[in-house]
Amino acid sequence: MPPSGVDPGSPADWLRHARSDLALASHSDTPGVMLETLCFHAQQAVEKALKAVLLHHSVPFPYTHDIARLITTCQDAGIAWPDELDEAAELTEYAVVTRYPGPSSEVTEEEYREAIDIAGKVFAWAAALIGEGS
Repeated sequence: MPPSGVDPGSPADWLRHARSDLALASHSDTPGVMLETLCFHAQQAVEKALKAVLLHHSVPFPYTHDIARLITTCQDAGIAWPDELDEAAELTEYAVVTRYPGPSSEVTEEEYREAIDIAGKVFAWAAALIGEGS
């Protein structure tokens, strides 16, 4: 959560930002945009959707890109987490490793499609839980 005294925004605000990241991530037909960048936005959509859920439940969340940690925070707070969404934790690598030039391998089309699929499922779960239309 933001430092004490700083308004973290509403769950709806966080979902709006998650929706925007998911929309950006879905534009694989844009010339010059790397799949790594699109996967970063898929990761961001999941991260923000999870933080929206935590905020909705008044659960403090850590400043982190670590999806597994955010999932664990949800579970520890008693928020029902669908097992079929566990693979969302794998998107964490797109927040750090593939975002910058270096030793990571290029993201494949299949990996990109999987990232978009899981991000869409996590977003839909969060929106339904919070009561926002997806």
